Amino acid sequence: MPVLRFDNVSKHYAGGRQALSEVTFEVDAGEMLFVTGHSGAGKSTLLKLIHLSERASRGAVLFNERNLRNVRGRQVAMHRREVGVVFQDHRLLADRSVADNVGLPLLLRGTARGEIGKRVRVALEKVALADRGDALPTQLSAGEQQRVGIARALVTEPRLLVADEPTGNLDPTLSAEIMALLESLPERGTSVLVASHDLGLVKRMRKRVLVLGDGRLLDDIRPEDLAE
Repeated sequence: MPVLRFDNVSKHYAGGRQALSEVTFEVDAGEMLFVTGHSGAGKSTLLKLIHLSERASRGAVLFNERNLRNVRGRQVAMHRREVGVVFQDHRLLADRSVADNVGLPLLLRGTARGEIGKRVRVALEKVALADRGDALPTQLSAGEQQRVGIARALVTEPRLLVADEPTGNLDPTLSAEIMALLESLPERGTSVLVASHDLGLVKRMRKRVLVLGDGRLLDDIRPEDLAE
């Protein structure tokens, strides 16, 4: 059963701008794939529809067979617990420790402090930062800050993690480090969808690739076809 399905999804904004047009694809449980395309192709809009930061204008976005069109009110927060989000710019709170940043999603949902501590430790271990929980984000390298962002996305134990240009500000070595971390997540039960315009990186990863252009899904490329 797919963890995510887009069924003829379109999204338009006021003024008539069409961000997505009749997009259809599925993401299987335990799969890692990329979505790529030029600036303005619709990558960020697609991720926003998954996270319910935006709503589809037409068509259906289904997560675990649940139509997100019907998810309202408190159900939105419950949905977001199942979808982790990693941003390009980290969005860490500079005056809070690494552990506090990672635990913030659990604190906001009212999780008991003892449970928060346990889950934060597990999340930091997954990203190889178990010994940096007391540090401030400004004391970390760019790669470490991005790993904190990934730990924060993982602390809620999501079914799906979406990452918007997660290596956009990193050098090639750090980019490879972050990609290796993301690649390990499906083995632990988390599907991963990465938006990236870096075609070299996408090709090196040899994963399935969704190609967007002007809001349309132009191609759905399987790993064995990437050489072409």
